[in-house]
Amino acid sequence: MSKITTDLAALIHGEVTDDQTSLGRAANDASLFEVMPEAVVFPKDVSDIKALVRYVAEHKAENPTLSLTARAAGTDMSGGPLNDSIILDLTKHVNHIGTITESEGTAQPGVFYRDFEIETLKEGVLMPSYPASKNLCALGGMVGNNAGGEKALIYGSTVRHVKRLKVVLSDGNEYEIKPLTRPELDQKMAQQDFEGKLYRDIFALTEKNQALITQKKPNVSKNSTGYFIWDVWDGTTFDLVKLFVGSQGTLGITTEITFELVKPNPKTSMVVAFLRERDFPKLGEIVNAVLKHKPETFESYDDHTFRIAVRYFPDMVKSMRSGLITLGIRFLPEFFMVLTGGVPKLILMPEFTGTDQAETDARALAAKKDLEALGVQTRVTSSQKDTEKYWAVRHESFNLLRKHIKKERTAPFIDDIIVRPDVLPQFLPRLNEIMSHYKIIYTIAGHVGDGNFHIIPLMDFTTVASKEIYKELIEKVFTLVFEFGGSMSGEHNDGIVRTPFLEKMYGKEMCAIFAQIKNTFDPQNIFNPGKKVGDTMAYAVEHIDTVY
Repeated sequence: MSKITTDLAALIHGEVTDDQTSLGRAANDASLFEVMPEAVVFPKDVSDIKALVRYVAEHKAENPTLSLTARAAGTDMSGGPLNDSIILDLTKHVNHIGTITESEGTAQPGVFYRDFEIETLKEGVLMPSYPASKNLCALGGMVGNNAGGEKALIYGSTVRHVKRLKVVLSDGNEYEIKPLTRPELDQKMAQQDFEGKLYRDIFALTEKNQALITQKKPNVSKNSTGYFIWDVWDGTTFDLVKLFVGSQGTLGITTEITFELVKPNPKTSMVVAFLRERDFPKLGEIVNAVLKHKPETFESYDDHTFRIAVRYFPDMVKSMRSGLITLGIRFLPEFFMVLTGGVPKLILMPEFTGTDQAETDARALAAKKDLEALGVQTRVTSSQKDTEKYWAVRHESFNLLRKHIKKERTAPFIDDIIVRPDVLPQFLPRLNEIMSHYKIIYTIAGHVGDGNFHIIPLMDFTTVASKEIYKELIEKVFTLVFEFGGSMSGEHNDGIVRTPFLEKMYGKEMCAIFAQIKNTFDPQNIFNPGKKVGDTMAYAVEHIDTVY
């Protein structure tokens, strides 16, 4: 064991390891990257986390590379929980579920979302901003990334549902952060300690730069890039929760989360729209025709995704726990449609929900009628089982690619772009033009109601050519997104992959504000260095994992 590992083992009640299996597991997430840590720590409780923060703070001067990076389930697609020093795995011990009521639920960051949902559903409620990886992800990662998913169209991203947090900051103490009134804020700022200075500095930063901060807020329905400083102070309420959510563990370590919960609608009805090439010029009208009927979700996937589902149909059967013949019968209408008209270029899946089935069906039928008036081929699903097959294609495409493609790998680096839905008719042809220059297979799926698309190419990163394509393609796609006033991430955050482009998206002045935020919370740069502030394209390319 190394000296650091020995020191940490003597310091805490949890486990510390530097064995190659544990290091290798912590070196990867669901991103392209691999970064080998020096040690992996499984803190037993909050006192362990506080001790670890104090240890790193005390030894940072003699060992400048020392740092702490929190990790939950490791489903991050940006490289967010990867670093080369100490990784804190919170899922082993810091995983307790607290009180859950009809309005809110409290839990620790290492709790898996699937376990939290089981408990919330006992009260008839849920936390609605879950991502597609809901069966794998943990709450800490959802908060760290400001995760979103299929229900974000109505319910928004995770930041809308976090009421308060407990966090360990760089002085090694645990604090509660929550919305404050102006008198409560004044009381905090009067404190002559680390917490008081933090509140004074962040408040001064928002007041001094209010015009710039307002100007630079992305004009999209979801954004998970930078620090969300624009939502901290509205003149009445000061809320550091808004800053901490989506910060990817760069400002401190989350130890407890209290979520606002919602009661899900029990009745559903889905319209499925099959778009051909000829429909694309009308895409803006098509999206608006659906949105006026207020769907709860509005998902999409492209022809590449559909073909992958057909190619690996037996695995689709397993994912739905259905028989091959039974599922084949369910897909007969789609197979017939392909035989008669070819594979649709884009499949749209608006789903309507409510408390009354007749009212819900009526909204779906009204949307169907409006789509057909625009010349779009549609159908309304006939049952929950019928609806599930479309969700299976939407949810399983990424997993199918990861499982079956061996020489090439799924390459999430332009995987989370978002623009306003009204610019899609102009944006998508430009995007397709860029993609067509490269002879790579890719899938596009996502949340068309938000204008949020997940593009997943397949690439072989053992070749120099693929790394060059990575550098060219990410630059071109993000430049296009910024031209249309969009964001490079609606849900997946910055991490290793997008931090190098923050200055291009926000400009030098706004990135200087991000750097001040980081320095205010973490003056020694001990929390997850290289994310949000300071990472480079060269670092990202150097750490692309070529063994898969």
